[in-house]
Amino acid sequence: MRRYLDQKNEERKTAVPFSGVKKRIGVLGLAEGRTLLVGLDRTVRCEAAAGCDLDARRIDDAKKERPQLFYTTRYGEMLERDDIDIVAIYTPDQMHGDHIVKAFEAGKDVICTKPLVNSVEDAKRILAASQRSGKKLLVGQSTRFFESFRRQRAAYENGHLGSLELVDAHYTHRMDWFYEKSPWAATETDWIFLGLSHPVDLVRWYLGPIEEVEAYGSTSELGRRYGLQGFDIYIVNLRARDGRIARAMGHYGLKEMFSVRNCIELFLCGSKNTSMAQYHDMKYNYTLDDGTEVCEDPLYELRHYHFNSEIHGMHYGEFANYSDYFAEALTNGTRYSPGIEEGVETFCVMEAIRRSAKTRTPVAVTPLLAEAGL
Repeated sequence: MRRYLDQKNEERKTAVPFSGVKKRIGVLGLAEGRTLLVGLDRTVRCEAAAGCDLDARRIDDAKKERPQLFYTTRYGEMLERDDIDIVAIYTPDQMHGDHIVKAFEAGKDVICTKPLVNSVEDAKRILAASQRSGKKLLVGQSTRFFESFRRQRAAYENGHLGSLELVDAHYTHRMDWFYEKSPWAATETDWIFLGLSHPVDLVRWYLGPIEEVEAYGSTSELGRRYGLQGFDIYIVNLRARDGRIARAMGHYGLKEMFSVRNCIELFLCGSKNTSMAQYHDMKYNYTLDDGTEVCEDPLYELRHYHFNSEIHGMHYGEFANYSDYFAEALTNGTRYSPGIEEGVETFCVMEAIRRSAKTRTPVAVTPLLAEAGL
């Protein structure tokens, strides 16, 4: 098997500089969205054009790093600008539906951070708005665009694993810091749509349509301390439409052991080989056909690109990667993933998990797809 790193190095050597018209991005929500404003300095096919936030202090902070951009506290004012092609949405989950619909109605394509939506009603609304407007949407599932997971995916598509037989994904992370900056997380959404959206998306990415889920949930001491209305500990069994199975796990109140388990890990078991990708570490581990275990770790090469040379500063590289990927697809008319329909389907899996954990019974996904308008 030709090594993924060798391939990428060769591509860098032979790459032709981009000479087309760059897509211009306006960012809504400058808490998490500030990372995209910074990350867009490393993209090729798109660039930052504007920032919008209700909090003028966040705008002032963004101006210190990107003073040349247009800023406003009014979303409608940003949507009226002809020099913005894509709106990137990084607002609280429960606002995504309204913000996506308004962007489509203004003739903008959309990048929306995960989760795409967190209610069936919003899923129906954004699907209808997309069909009316003809505009496109990419779900910002950042894990797919982190280096170790990209390498793992390339190896899988090259047949290195053989037939995929089992997927095991988790995201565990202590979240007191998140409650402090986003108190709505305790009352306005569910950790299924927040943290667990990472492993659920990874399972869906590899297994395709999910037929049924069985979920168990409980609440940590940390969650109770912040008045959490639902669960923040989940174990989920998932069965794909073709019969293959997977597990997704999440815990958002634990005391972490970074030397033992990464926040996000994806373990793939194939008929020929096995592999695992990690985040925050950038390790991609896999077996060769003769049983040799290999670990690729490009952290020192790529830490500035992905982490901005901060100690695990989050998502700069992933946001840049998916923005460039989406811009290229829009420019060339090529396929991309996850789009709006896949994003809604993944939401339906997450909603099935929510219902299963609440009722303590397995839940089928297909009726939810119909409920959401797919």
